[in-house]
Amino acid sequence: MLSENQIESANGARAKEEKSFRGRENFVKKGKIVLGFILAIIVAVGLFFVNRYWITPATTEAAKSGADFPPAPEFSLTSLSGEKINLADYKGKVVLLDFWATWCGPCRIEIPGFVQLQQKYGSQGFAVIGISMDDGPEPVRQFYQQFHMNYPVAMGTDRLGELYGGILGLPTSFLIGRDGRIYAKHVGLTDVSVFESEIRELLAAPPDHKVSDFKAVGYTASRDIETATPAEVNSVVPGVDVSKLSAAQLKDYENILSQEKCSCGCGMTVLKCRQADPACQISKNLAKKEYDKFVKAHQI
Repeated sequence: MLSENQIESANGARAKEEKSFRGRENFVKKGKIVLGFILAIIVAVGLFFVNRYWITPATTEAAKSGADFPPAPEFSLTSLSGEKINLADYKGKVVLLDFWATWCGPCRIEIPGFVQLQQKYGSQGFAVIGISMDDGPEPVRQFYQQFHMNYPVAMGTDRLGELYGGILGLPTSFLIGRDGRIYAKHVGLTDVSVFESEIRELLAAPPDHKVSDFKAVGYTASRDIETATPAEVNSVVPGVDVSKLSAAQLKDYENILSQEKCSCGCGMTVLKCRQADPACQISKNLAKKEYDKFVKAHQI
């Protein structure tokens, strides 16, 4: 028989052991909660970047009611097969200009549909032009053969992208009418039926005829399609045509932009932001606003 002291000692030891066990159990539970929270953050961040770079949300842009459809900026490139691609030579045709890349998931989904559209409407005055934004041509050549692409593909440049308002996501496709104007801009994975409906509408128009009542299919962004001129792209203040300014006036204008902080959060001046990130719409708007004020003040 155990004495009362032995029984109390045994009960105390058991209580300490149970308390220690509950402590370890609570610690494990808290650890699991923290780990789950961390994993949730990682998954959320991962989904954000997947959505941004792999599955770009599909949007369509078209000129607002009553506004002019912008002329498509002309360019001259060499295709993968060595042939010249001059957009001016496509005047009178409906053109689907597709900015894409081999590593872009939605691009890989869209391209077989473009191959079908080229085959179906090519004889009616329709043409697809592919602009690859890959770093080099080798994966593009392999992709071209693998997907049996039946339209010309050329390597793109940042400058060409800037002429078309900046390519901020892939795929980005432009529909150009027979008159050389841009009627729709699609960003992100877009169903082939959307392209086909718009292509049919543009093919029905005679050459050099502006389709004033063109209606983009699906969701349409409220802003107009933006393009740029070579003078704006090649400017020392990207996005602003400063060709009218004298050397002294240009220096004064640059000084103004060098004294104003960009409000995009980059921490740079407006001038530095324009030069470092031509795609920044905030610094672009600020630079244009200051340019308009400068031109008005100097009666240029």
